[in-house]
Amino acid sequence: MASSGAKWQSADGRSEGQVPALFIGESRHPVDPKNRVFLPKRFQALLPLDEEGNRAGVLMRGFDGCIDLFTRQGHSQALSKVNMDTYGSRGDRNLQRAMLRSGHDFTLDASGRLLLPAHLIEIAGIDRDVVQVGVGERIEIWAAERWDADEADREKAFIEFNSNSTEEPGGQGG
Repeated sequence: MASSGAKWQSADGRSEGQVPALFIGESRHPVDPKNRVFLPKRFQALLPLDEEGNRAGVLMRGFDGCIDLFTRQGHSQALSKVNMDTYGSRGDRNLQRAMLRSGHDFTLDASGRLLLPAHLIEIAGIDRDVVQVGVGERIEIWAAERWDADEADREKAFIEFNSNSTEEPGGQGG
């Protein structure tokens, strides 16, 4: 007999045997006057259901001027990559504070919209339009102007990676 429903979900919201979310792709959407933005269906489908049956996750300040959207499991995994030792260095504690104070649990509304908190909108410099980019375990939400301005840097990084990955090992050409 196959398992189904919330009864068979693990504490992180995944069903038994389910692999972690892998967000890919890019979408552009306007932010409405109430600071809500539509989350594409392909992204919605990867968010686990909360206790009330709503798609849910965690928002927090991202690096490079964006907002990061995670599943709760993805958020825990991201934090595990940062030194969360209470008695780490002052720099470690400041990074913890910067990351964790910006955290915000969310649920999507019935229309698939995400409410963006004012403090994260300010950090990301979002005015009207956003670009949502699937980046593996997270979705980055960018002010469209900021995203577009950095396109040349992303293209350069891709070209550099591609040229480095096609070189022969050891640099001798064979």
